[in-house]
Amino acid sequence: MSRLILFNKPYGVLSQFTAEGRWVGLRDHLTLPGVYAAGRLDADSEGLLILTDDGKLQSRIADPRHKLPKTYWVQVEGAPSEVDLEPLRHGVDLGDFVTLPAQARLIDEPVGLWPRDPPIRYRANIPTSWIELTIAEGKNRQVRRMTAKVGFPTLRLIRVAIGEWTLGALQPGEWKELHV
Repeated sequence: MSRLILFNKPYGVLSQFTAEGRWVGLRDHLTLPGVYAAGRLDADSEGLLILTDDGKLQSRIADPRHKLPKTYWVQVEGAPSEVDLEPLRHGVDLGDFVTLPAQARLIDEPVGLWPRDPPIRYRANIPTSWIELTIAEGKNRQVRRMTAKVGFPTLRLIRVAIGEWTLGALQPGEWKELHV
């Protein structure tokens, strides 16, 4: 039986156990020997990070060939309309690659969302909005690049699901173990 850890990675934590520069590592939150991150989540992003002790499962989760859907709540600068989201739904040319079509919808600020530490920048004259975005890839900084390309820079990025696994009620720094 394999171990599978669902971890709510806080802002400022790397997806590796070792700290680097100004960022802390997973070791500061998890003391679980023998598990490794299945995929990555940038230090300035928050939310679901899966760790496992099963190499095949780690590959199935992390390898882009498996096209496991990843869902994010994205706080963006500005107020996109449904029309503004269309390019995300059809694929965005980011220069070095064209993204696969994403599922994108406007949402209200998620209920019960924890405050980010440090808070995002606030500008009185520029509204912010939330988008739920599901992609089947996960290339470096892809969601941030996608929203910027369509004119709405990402201010806050929270991964809430990877395939069948969801963040649920886990708070930043909390984790739970599943046996699969």
